[in-house]
Amino acid sequence: MKILFVTSEAHPFAKSGGLGDVAHSLPKALVKTTDIRVIMPKYTSIHDRYRSGMKLISKFTTKVSWREKYVGLYRMKYDKIPFYFIDNEGYFNRPNAYGYFDDGERFSYFSRAVIDAIEHMDFVPDIIHCNDWQSALIPVFLKAFYGEKYKDIKVVYTIHNLKFQGVYSKQTLHDILGLSDYYFDEEKLKFNDAISYMKGGITFSDYITTVSDTYANEIKYPFFGEGLHGLFQKLDYKVTGIVNGIDYETFNPRKDKELHTKYGISTREKKIENKLALQRELGLLESENIPVIGIVTRLTGQKGLDLIAHILEELLILDIQLVVLGTGDIQFEDLFKYYAHIYPSKLSANITFDSTLAKKIYAGSDMFLMPSLFEPCGLSQLISMRYGTIPIVRETGGLKDTVIPYNEFKGTGTGFGFRNYNAHELLETLKYALKIYEKKEHWDKLVKNAMERKSSWANAAKEYKKIYKELINKK
Repeated sequence: MKILFVTSEAHPFAKSGGLGDVAHSLPKALVKTTDIRVIMPKYTSIHDRYRSGMKLISKFTTKVSWREKYVGLYRMKYDKIPFYFIDNEGYFNRPNAYGYFDDGERFSYFSRAVIDAIEHMDFVPDIIHCNDWQSALIPVFLKAFYGEKYKDIKVVYTIHNLKFQGVYSKQTLHDILGLSDYYFDEEKLKFNDAISYMKGGITFSDYITTVSDTYANEIKYPFFGEGLHGLFQKLDYKVTGIVNGIDYETFNPRKDKELHTKYGISTREKKIENKLALQRELGLLESENIPVIGIVTRLTGQKGLDLIAHILEELLILDIQLVVLGTGDIQFEDLFKYYAHIYPSKLSANITFDSTLAKKIYAGSDMFLMPSLFEPCGLSQLISMRYGTIPIVRETGGLKDTVIPYNEFKGTGTGFGFRNYNAHELLETLKYALKIYEKKEHWDKLVKNAMERKSSWANAAKEYKKIYKELINKK
């Protein structure tokens, strides 16, 4: 079984979100039993310590519509995974991976270059596994331009976030993709009066996965479907949800060198030392008894920040401390900075990206707040449970699938959840969590439950491998 995993980002080379974690951790889980290789752009922003280990294995050209463009193909191994890199400084010599006027052209080029790179590798994949809109054109291009050459290659397409589809004008179809009007059709790439790269990936792939069971069902409805709910209803037979995992080596409180004090399930009483260290580092009042609520997120509306904004004053009146880490929309950045100024002993606003501080917040908080409007999977709630920090989530997407509401009578559950997107429903859930926090035996049981939850990539890897095998056997 030969798998080529295509991604626009992968830890540790480039990462802007959950895809970067998945593109490293899933292949890492599969490489033990499967010939899986990862291919991504060779951004000039990749650190020199990795770039120096890359070996140029071939130079060739690929098409962007009628234009011929240079491709350099590089290779290296990382964590026993073979990584390939597509090099073209005209497209990838940028400070960031995304956010440019020509992203549509950049990732059309990347998708075509990936297919052409197969000739220059030492294997032909049975499966190409594509991810999000940046590689969604691969199954379209295979159909349009490669005909019999790669007719046996099957494509698995994973949607990590349907909100970002790669929508461009109809002119892009001809000028950038080199496709005819045949593809400007409701059954193909047409999306309103434009084209959607992601719609092409969904339509032309052999199998589609999303990153949780609940999200796979939610996207069949208008609110979550981002204009594609009818397509998902039609293609229901080839859509399934597989919950992401986390890398147990990266996120392991027993061995994590970035923590003040290491701890595990059997030594969870040592977690308190990380709480005191976090309070001390951030200038909050040091107290074992004041509950610390952590938020590590992009500061955007999708993450439920408007709910938090609505109840923030009511929340800060309570005997709690709030620690925020992240960047995003200016109104939320300003909101937290303002209230941190008003309540300096109760709120620490860290408007930055800091992976070490994130680990300290996961370990040093008592609760983790994640009231998302929608959440395809989410990794933060999995990490927080791994560190014995109790998630408080809205029951949507992967949050619903991974966080079991606590039952104080049975002693079961791993966190707290609320259903409706309502600020005061969130506040009442928080107050209930604080009530349970006061009952130390209950809280210790809840922490133990959370830390015992199995969130490694092992189960997800088995599910993906099962899909690969089924597609290969259909040949």
